[in-house]
Amino acid sequence: MKSKLVRLLQCATLIVLVTFAGSSLAQQAPPDISPEKAKQFLQLMSDPQIKAWLEAKVPAKAEPSSGSSMADALSTWETVMRERFGALVSAVPRLPDEVSKAAGVITTDVNSGRPGTVLAILAVLIAVGFGAERLARRPIDRGAVSPAESAGGGEATVARAIASEFAGLLTFSIASLGLFLVFNWPPLLRKIVVTLLLATIAFRVVRAVIALFLKFGRGSSETAAANDAEPLIAMDDASARFWGRHLSVLMAFLLFGWALVSLMPSVGFSADSTRLIAYLLGLGILGTAIAIVWGRPGKPVSRMKGMLLTLFLVALWVAWVAGTTVLLWLGIYAIILPSLLAGTGKTVSAVVDPVKPAGAVGVMIDVLAVRGARALVIAAAIIWLVYVSSFSALALAGSQLNERLASGLANTVIILLIADLLWQLSKALIAYRMDLAAHAGGNPDEIARAGRLRTLLPIFRNVLAAFIIGVALLTILSGLGVQIGPLIASAGILGVAIGFGAQTLVKDILSGVFYMLDDAFRVGEYIQSGSYKGTVESFSLRSVRLRHHRGPIYTVPFGQLGAVQNMSRDWAIEKMTIGVTYDSDVELARKLVKKIGQELAQDPEFAADIIEPLKMQGIENFGDFAIELKMKMMTKPATQFPIKRRAYVMIKKAFEENGIKMAVPTVHVEGGQESAAAAQQVMKMKQDAELAAAAAANQA
Repeated sequence: MKSKLVRLLQCATLIVLVTFAGSSLAQQAPPDISPEKAKQFLQLMSDPQIKAWLEAKVPAKAEPSSGSSMADALSTWETVMRERFGALVSAVPRLPDEVSKAAGVITTDVNSGRPGTVLAILAVLIAVGFGAERLARRPIDRGAVSPAESAGGGEATVARAIASEFAGLLTFSIASLGLFLVFNWPPLLRKIVVTLLLATIAFRVVRAVIALFLKFGRGSSETAAANDAEPLIAMDDASARFWGRHLSVLMAFLLFGWALVSLMPSVGFSADSTRLIAYLLGLGILGTAIAIVWGRPGKPVSRMKGMLLTLFLVALWVAWVAGTTVLLWLGIYAIILPSLLAGTGKTVSAVVDPVKPAGAVGVMIDVLAVRGARALVIAAAIIWLVYVSSFSALALAGSQLNERLASGLANTVIILLIADLLWQLSKALIAYRMDLAAHAGGNPDEIARAGRLRTLLPIFRNVLAAFIIGVALLTILSGLGVQIGPLIASAGILGVAIGFGAQTLVKDILSGVFYMLDDAFRVGEYIQSGSYKGTVESFSLRSVRLRHHRGPIYTVPFGQLGAVQNMSRDWAIEKMTIGVTYDSDVELARKLVKKIGQELAQDPEFAADIIEPLKMQGIENFGDFAIELKMKMMTKPATQFPIKRRAYVMIKKAFEENGIKMAVPTVHVEGGQESAAAAQQVMKMKQDAELAAAAAANQA
């Protein structure tokens, strides 16, 4: 494909060179040669000895010197710049004579001695075009639109305005150009009128696009909130008028300046004078751009920023005059390309959103449309930059390096655009699927599946990003002529070396893979492994992040997890033990606990979380001072704690109302005052020991 492209460029260039050579030779009168002499010449050219002698006399193509230094290149560039500016300066005194000569050509060859012929023809053609345009607009504008719809800028209003505008412009173009081309005009008159008419049509088209965009694509924050939609651009009426006026002036300078400069050689202007006039017209574009920098409404530009932008614009004009086309277009891209890409994305998104289907297909269409439109803008910019930088001429110079760089640059842009499109598409689909998983409901199986997807999809997204980047880099290097086979082999050897030198890292990664395959835990679940416990927040290739219930975050490598206790799966059983005195009615306590369990199961706050209600299992143990009653309930994971706290409150209240006493340890002392004092001393020592134990527990 690359060789075909290069051969196509070579053939096109040769055709252009032959055409120019033929046109220059056609201006010279060829000498008359008799048929006998021509026959003798052909016989001599067919002689093998003559062919060999001629081939020996043809000088070999000079190879480019490899020892040229940077100083030589700078010297050559300086010479070219001196000649270029010298030619422009020398064209200034010749300009009045050339203007006079061009006026004579226009008077005699264009207007045929009748002043104003071109202007009269243009006026008639434009008048006919406007008349036809008005007739074409009338059926479209005749349809009734409600005032509310017209004020709100509904879809019908926008479609009607676009159809009316472009139907009128198409009719204007066909009527004016068709009427002119029907008649047989002199060649120079035909060229001038057609060029000016094309410039007029192009100016009207651009102005119509700007007007429609500023009318229907803008809006304030209040309008966006009312319509529940974000406008393409947010500006008021004053800003819209400012941008419409200045953009129209810019396009007028550009289009009519192009028409004037393209016609100047046809009426006798030299190439240097033509360039001089083009640069002077460029001052109008420069002045308009500087006026936009300093006068744009909205947030005023700072003095420093305004000066920097002004110097940058002046530098672009100087780069254009100096002939450094690549620098000129790179500077223009730096100014307009970010805004153009953002505007293109918003415009395409606004067009696609009302018609795209719901679900994953809609996400794919949205990404393909928006990123595809941006990719087309970038591709067009790169193609134009390659065209103006004359890469094809470098390839024709016989340098394989230049040819490889030219084709490699084109391949690099295409590969990067494709990689970006694949990554954005994959990322959008993964984000869509994770959003569905986050709001999943239904049966427990669907909830479990959604949790597993939320766990695995971020890891898959990171692996996919690394894969796309690696393949894109290898493909770019291959397009530049780099042999990637040794790189892939070296990467394999390096991977083995890293595997031996980083066994812990490999262990962590492989352990994480098997944890995921075993579905040991998911994002949002509470797990415990050794001294680490908390809610799973996220994963990487080698570790898991746990948020402890008190706030700290643990980043634990998979290789150090070991056995994992998952506390968020299926159900949880909570067991409680309460001690009552020996004189309590156990059967009454059982009934009270059962009643409390039923009340909790009917409570709207806890009903959805209770699987089996609270009930008493019986007497667990006869203690030294209490009968221990065992109770249990089954709930959904991580919901048992608030239910347990509520159950304790209800049990205490119910036992107190029914005469069931909670057992507490007591000391009964008999004897005189000395025995009482000893007992008090023992109680004090016991309380001090309990306080010391509680303090130690709090510190731990």
